[in-house]
Formats: sequence, structure tokens, C-alpha cells
Amino acid sequence: MHHLTKLAILRSRLTWLLIVVLAFTGIQAYRTLPRSEDPGFIIRNARVITYFPGASPERIETLITDPLEKALQEIPELDFIESESRNGISIVTIQVRDQFTHLRPIWDSLRRKVERTQQILPPEVIGPYVNDEYGDVFGMLLSITGDGYSQAELKAVADRVKDEILLLPDVAKVDLYGVQKECIFVEYNHARLAELGLSPAHVQSMLMSRNIIISGGSIAMQDERIVLEPTGNFESLDELRHTVVQLPGSNEVLYLKDISEITRGYIDPQQVQVYSKSHPALALGVSRQEGGDIIRLGKQLELLLGKMERDLPIGLQFDWVYRESQEVRAKVNEFAGNLLESVLIVGGLMLFALGFRAGMIIGSLIPMTILCTFVLMQAMGIGLDQVSLAALIIALGMLVDNAIVMSEAIMVELEKGTERLGSALLCVQQLAIPLLTSTLTTSAAFLPIYLAQSMAGEYTKALFQVVTISLMSSWALSLTLTPLACVAFLKPGQTPVGGVVMSFLRILYPLLLRQGLRYGRWILLLTGIGFFFSMSGFFAVPRAFFPPADKHYFTAELTMPPGTSLERTKAIVEELSDYIEKDLVAGDGRLEGIVNWTSFLGETTPRFLLSYAPIVGKSELAVLIIQTTSRDCVNEMVASLQKYTDEHFPDLEALISPLQYGPPVRYPLELRISGRNTDQLLEVAKEVKSYLRKQEGVQMLTDDWRPRSKKLQVKVKQPRALRSGVSSRDIAVSLQTNLSGIETTMFRESDQSIPIFLRSVAADREDISKLEGLNVFSQASGTSVPLKQVADISVAWEASSIKRRNRIKTVTVQASLDEGYTARDLAASLEKWIEKKQDTWPEGFRFKIGGEVESSNQANEAVVLKLPFAIFLMGVILVAQFNSFRKPMIIGLTIPLGLIGVVIGLLLTGSYLGFITLLGILSLAGIVVNNAIVLLDRIEYEQEENGLEPFESIISASQSRLRPILLTTLTTIGGLVPLWLSGGPLFEPMAIALIFGLAFSTVLTLGIIPILYSILYDVKIPGEKRIIWQST
Repeated sequence: MHHLTKLAILRSRLTWLLIVVLAFTGIQAYRTLPRSEDPGFIIRNARVITYFPGASPERIETLITDPLEKALQEIPELDFIESESRNGISIVTIQVRDQFTHLRPIWDSLRRKVERTQQILPPEVIGPYVNDEYGDVFGMLLSITGDGYSQAELKAVADRVKDEILLLPDVAKVDLYGVQKECIFVEYNHARLAELGLSPAHVQSMLMSRNIIISGGSIAMQDERIVLEPTGNFESLDELRHTVVQLPGSNEVLYLKDISEITRGYIDPQQVQVYSKSHPALALGVSRQEGGDIIRLGKQLELLLGKMERDLPIGLQFDWVYRESQEVRAKVNEFAGNLLESVLIVGGLMLFALGFRAGMIIGSLIPMTILCTFVLMQAMGIGLDQVSLAALIIALGMLVDNAIVMSEAIMVELEKGTERLGSALLCVQQLAIPLLTSTLTTSAAFLPIYLAQSMAGEYTKALFQVVTISLMSSWALSLTLTPLACVAFLKPGQTPVGGVVMSFLRILYPLLLRQGLRYGRWILLLTGIGFFFSMSGFFAVPRAFFPPADKHYFTAELTMPPGTSLERTKAIVEELSDYIEKDLVAGDGRLEGIVNWTSFLGETTPRFLLSYAPIVGKSELAVLIIQTTSRDCVNEMVASLQKYTDEHFPDLEALISPLQYGPPVRYPLELRISGRNTDQLLEVAKEVKSYLRKQEGVQMLTDDWRPRSKKLQVKVKQPRALRSGVSSRDIAVSLQTNLSGIETTMFRESDQSIPIFLRSVAADREDISKLEGLNVFSQASGTSVPLKQVADISVAWEASSIKRRNRIKTVTVQASLDEGYTARDLAASLEKWIEKKQDTWPEGFRFKIGGEVESSNQANEAVVLKLPFAIFLMGVILVAQFNSFRKPMIIGLTIPLGLIGVVIGLLLTGSYLGFITLLGILSLAGIVVNNAIVLLDRIEYEQEENGLEPFESIISASQSRLRPILLTTLTTIGGLVPLWLSGGPLFEPMAIALIFGLAFSTVLTLGIIPILYSILYDVKIPGEKRIIWQST
């Protein structure tokens, strides 16, 4: 390695030129690196949605869901399969195992299996439709409103805006939400049709035969062929109104307008609606291309919308529902500020401890390493986000370790009188491999994060990548830039400001160390006892998988009882909006509060945030995205809305919560109960909910099957129907035509196809008292009979939905928790209760804790599973470095000591133990190893090169390595302080674990490593006090 150093010093001008080029390249890389809020993870699920209008959940389960599940279970990469069968719709969700990252072949296989299964499904089904883009994130979400504008006018503007946005280079996809399906209604009166001897089927047949687009073929004329195009399709509503209808059994004809009322409107009943505050609106979601810069996309959108808004008619306006670019800009700027603060803190410590020249030499390594890291990040496709920037901050204190050790060693050689070039080459020759070893072992400590096969692992894998890149860059620069700068600028004999403190410690430390070595076994015993008690303290630390996001947004998912109409859902949302407008909006004396909210009725919001999992829409569902003035008031607003909904809508399930970090978890506490008998399954779930209802900290207790819903069952009297000449199909078609309407044909306007529905007038279809007298028409003969004559109508109750997991009926009991309560503690007590209660329940039931506990366990297990490989790799590196087993053993025994500080730090600060904290503990192991390697390597050097006795070599090595070890610890802690104070709830516990763990482990390392070395190598220590065990 010293040859590279020699070349860098002797060709100094070339070296400085390359450093300047590297600096400019790094600056350019920083400017062009793609920016996003989160690094992202792969959403490994897809949905298969099939519609079967009018079918009950039981029929949906038997005829659609079960055949699809059987086919999809054959996919070898499948993790699990879930399904929901509800009135008229089947939703099957498949989850792929985490080790698979290339999903396109899997989704192609999924489609082929769905296509094969489609052949055995009932012919009346619509679909199945495969949605494998379920994980698309629409981070730029805006609404379009206009007082006095119709839905069609808003849709026209939205289509125009969508077309323009799709032309932007960073845009991948644009979707519209709240669009009501336009249609044309042909409404007839029963009495009028009966008077003329017409049936709805006859009218439907006339419309279908009139409205055609069929080629007339072509005819040959000499050297050319002429295409014949017969007219027939409706060109306008007026043509539809003047459709000729021939009366049965006569030559008399009428226009369609004479026997029906023809109107243009929207699907009835309405299926979806979007409101911006209290104004009808459309929402528009924009998804960026993979690798695109969301901040650049935000600027492009702002310019485009500003330009379009000036050209729009007065009254139309755009409002941002969620703007990821703004969030990312704030987050990146915040972390960049933290990084700058860390640089200044570390640089200040260097100047204080080492003096101006040495401090500047080591300080110059920091920006150069960061710029080099940016270049390599760009080459590896790693963008700027809160995880990669946090990794830079974590690495900041460690990356100066190499420079500190190298410059300190060169300074010592210069003070001995060695010439400059010789000092640099000698130190590089001595330290290059030990520093590389410490760098690789630190990187290996982060390796399980990168290798973990889980969504949480994918979310945080940039920690390993960025830390490894920065540390390797630091090592390379410490062999080139640092020696070059030391040779050029360093002068021996300078006393830094902090030199007095360090001189005092260099005198005090050997005295304490000599006493510690004499009582080594007693100190080890006391340390072991302290470690044992600190580990018991882990049980007192609160636990959480991922914390709530520090965003000034929250969501409210409002679920009404099954079967609730969209009109009722709308009324509840309007009442809630009035309450927000009156009591919670910021302004008029309220400094903190809500500034904007958007309601999605009948459909869920798009995935506007990666950690948000949208659910399938239904008429009883409303989802609100609510923006506040700041994050500080989010909890207050959540509590106010929750209290209002609980008091005013007792039958409403309101899941109101802040946005979350990490993989999506809807309810923190979940228990899945699986069994084949529906009644017994629901009874067991009822007992579980009864138990949880008595537990402190549980709120919003529910299950995913929801209450039963009522329906009107039309039981056909088959003998009477047969004698009357009508079939069961005639009855079903007549009911659908009269009540909901039946699609007959399409009206084509420009590039749109608008369905034409045939139905009875409102007076007939909305009066339930007329239901029994409704005429049932025979499709074969055209005759009609009253419904009451061929069928009985009764009220029946049915399951509102049927949930299954891996083809077995599964009820998931779900609950939110009060602040201060953890899902893990409640899950533990629930499991104990189930063990006692399970013997009283029928056989064949299975139980599984889900929610936050399951996600946390899966993420932790994915990391722990890769931990043995990282330990093995670290062991190989250490054995190769020392050619010894005892020295790696010494290092391994000191690593757990940092946990004492971790527990104390988490308890003192009131922080929590979560997945990110676990990653901080793994990181701590790599940092502790660095100090141990440097110390042990010096002990070996003192014995082999300076010929000292083992005891004196321990004292001398510890004294000479005191300053670099303390400095690296101080710089690492100093660099982490901004992450602790300003890193937000996600990285605060990691910084706390590293700061306190490193502080305690350093103090213990300076004493424990020499003691362990003296014991394992049986070093003779003058005046040693040994523990003597005597048997009696």
C-alpha cells in the first residue's frame, strides 16, 4: 500500500489535480442525484378482482373465489393468499415471498392462471381483472374544483391536465379519482308499456338492432375496391329519441321518445365521489418514473399548473392534496443541515484536540469523503433520501477514524525526528492493513441489514451501502490525501488547545490501567453483573416497529355499517366537514389546526405514500386526507376527530391516525382466527373481542368480517312460474331492468363510449310497496305476470363479507391502542389467555398474532438470520489480520458491552426499541470493533518491534492509542448529536443507541480489552489480586 502513498506524495501536483476533479465531480453528483423521501421497498402483492352483480357473498365464495384461489395456489413463489367475497365482488390478493425481487415473470404466470380459470367461471361474471400495479405511488396528488361546473366539465378539464402532465419527462403515470361514469337513461312507465303491449325486452332488442357498427364489406370496381359502410349507430341523442319502435302485432310505429323519457346523467346510484373540503371535485394522482427526481417533478408540475390555471375559465382551481416534492425538499434540506452541523462539530473537535494544522488536515478528509461517496452513490444508483443521508451522518464520525490514526502516527514519528516522507511511508506500511481490517469489520456489522429479505430490510439497505462506500473512500483517502497533507503542512511540536486535557488523561490512564490489571478478574465479574442487570432493563424499554411519521398530515378511514348507501356516507362526511370547518380549521384565533382536507367516498385514496396501504372501495367507505399547520398539532386533531365520531356516529368505525414510516401496518394489534365452520368461527372471534374489550389501552376494537347485512330474498315458486310461462332468469332480468336498469347498447361520442341503460321511472323503482306488483316479462313470449304471483319476498340476513387466508375462512380481530401501550405487551397477554381458553373451543381452529408484532418479528428475523454470516465474515477478517484466535475472541467478548449504554440511553431519554434501533445496535458492534483492533494491533507492535515485555506493552500500547480512540469516539458521538436532536422519530432512537452505547463501550473497552488480553495470554502483572476459589 505504501507504494501508492509514495506515488501520491512524489506526484503531488497530479494528486492535487485529481482531488480537485473529484471534488467538482462530487458536487455535480450531489446536484443530480435523484431525491425522494424514502428509499422504497417492493410491494409484492397483486389483486384479482371479479364482479358478479347480484350474487351473495356465499355464491361469490363458491363460484368465483374458490376456483381462483385453487389456481393461484400453484404459483411456487407464493407466500400467502387472501380473499374477500362480498356482495357482487370477489377480491383475491396474493403475496409473494420476500426473497423474490423480479416480479414480472411471476405476474405473467398469475395472468395465465387467471385466464385458464376464467373458462370455468359463470358466464355472467365481469372480469377477472388483474392489478399488478398495486404498489404504484402517486406522491403528487391534487384536486380540481369549480363552483357551478358540472362533473362533465370538470372531467374535460382533468383530461386536458392529464394529457399535459403525461408529457413531463419524470412522469410515469397519471390517474383520475372521483370520476362518475356517464350514461344515458331510457326510462319507461310500466302502465304505458302494458297499454301498448310492449315489454322492456322488446325495447332493448329494438335499440340493439338499431345501434350498430358493422362493416358492409367491399365491392370491386375495375382497379379498386370500395368499402361499404352502412349507417345505424346513434350520432346524437336526438337520433336516439327518434328511434322507431314497432308495436307488436301491428304495423303501427312510435318514436322512442313517445314511450320513454331519455336523459343524460351519471351512473345511479353513484359509486364514487371526491370532495375538496365541502366542494365537489376530481382528484388527480401523478406517479414519477423510477429513478426520477421528485423535487424536479414538483417544479415542473408547479410551472405547468400555474400556466394552465391562467388559461382556465374563472372559478376553476387546483388544490394540492399531498405534495411529495415539498415533503422531500424539506426532509432533504433538514438532513443536509444535520450533515453540515455534524461536519462542523467533528471539525471543531479536531481543531480543539489536535491543533489547527492537524485538525485542518483531518477535517479536509470529511468533505472529500462525502463528495467521493456522492460520486459512487450515483454510479450505484443510490438516491438521496432520509435513510441514505442518515447513513452519511452515522458514517461521518467513523470516517475520520482512519485519518486520525494515520495523522497521529505520522505526528509521533515526526516528533521522533524521522524525516517527512519516511514518516508517512512508515506509518502507511504499519497501519494500512489494520485500518482496512477495521473498515471491513465495521462494514460487515451493517451487512445483515443489506442481506435481510424483508420490506424493512429493503427500506434500510442504504445504511450498509452508504456506510461501506464512505468508509472505503475514507480508507483510500487516508492512504493518499492524509499523508500528502501531513508531509506538506504538518509541523511537530505544536500543542493544541485540548492538549492539556489529553496530557492529563495520558498520565492518569496508565495509573488507573495498572490498578485495573491487578484486579482484572474482579472487574470482569462486576462488568458481567452490570451487563446482566442492563439486559433485564430491555424489558422496561417501550417497543414499536416503526414510529408515526413526522408529517403534518393524517388520514381518517370511515367505515359505515355494511350496505350503507353512498348518500348516507356523503351525509356523514358533510357533517364531519362542517365540524372541521367550524372548530378545527386554523385561523380566527386558532394558531394550530387543519388547513386542508380531501374526502374520497366509495373509493379509497391512491397510494400517495409508500407506507400507506389503500383498501378496496365500497359505498360505506370514506377516506379523508387531512393536512394540518404542523406536526405538533396532529395528535390533538386526531383525538378531536376521534372523539367527535365516537360521540355522534356510534355505528361508525373511524380509524383516524397519523401517517406511518416503514412497511404498512393498518392496526397495531391483530389476531387471525382460522377455521372452516363459519358460526363457530364468529363465536370464537366474539369471545376474543370480549376479552380484549376488558384490557386497558385497547380502542377501536373490530374485526374484518363486519356485521351481517340484510337483503330481500325473492324465492321463486317454480311450479307457478312454469305455468305462467316465466323462468327464474326472466324474473331476475325483469327485476334488474326495472330497479337498477340494464345496459342495452353504447352511445359513441368522440372518443368516448357512453352506456345506454333501460330502466323504469323513479316512481316505480323507488317505491318498495310496488315491488310485489312489478310485472315480470317472459323473454320468450313477451307476456307478463305480477311478481307476487310467481315469487315470495322475505327479509334475510347474510354475511356482509367472507374473508379467507390460504383458502380457509379467517376472521382478523383488530384493535388500535392508546398512547403508552404497545402491541407486543398486549399480544403476549392475549396469547396466554388463548392457551388457557383454547381447550374449551372446538377443534380445528388456528390462531396467529398479526399486525405490528408479526411485521416486527418478520423484519427482525430477516436480519438475525443473516447475522451468523456477518459474524463469520468478521471472524475471518480478524483471524486473517492477527493470525490468532484469542485476539478475535477478546474483540468478540467486548462487543456486547455496548448494550449496557444502549439500555441506559433508551431509558434515560424515554425512547423506544424498534427495528431502526436494532440496526443501530448492529452498527455499534462495528464501531466497537474498530477501537479494539487498533489497540490490539498496537500491543502486538510494541512487543515485536519495540521488544517490550507483555505487561509493559499493554500499558504502552493503551497509552499511545488513548488519544485516537477517544477522538474517534468523540467525533462519532459529535457527528450523531444532530441526528439525535433533529433526526425525527425514525432515526432518533438509532442515534441514542449509538451515542450511549459507544460512550459506555469506549470506557469499558479501554479497560476490559487490556484485562482480557492479560488473562488469555497469562501476562504476569506485578501485585495482581486474583480471585481464589477454595473448596471446603
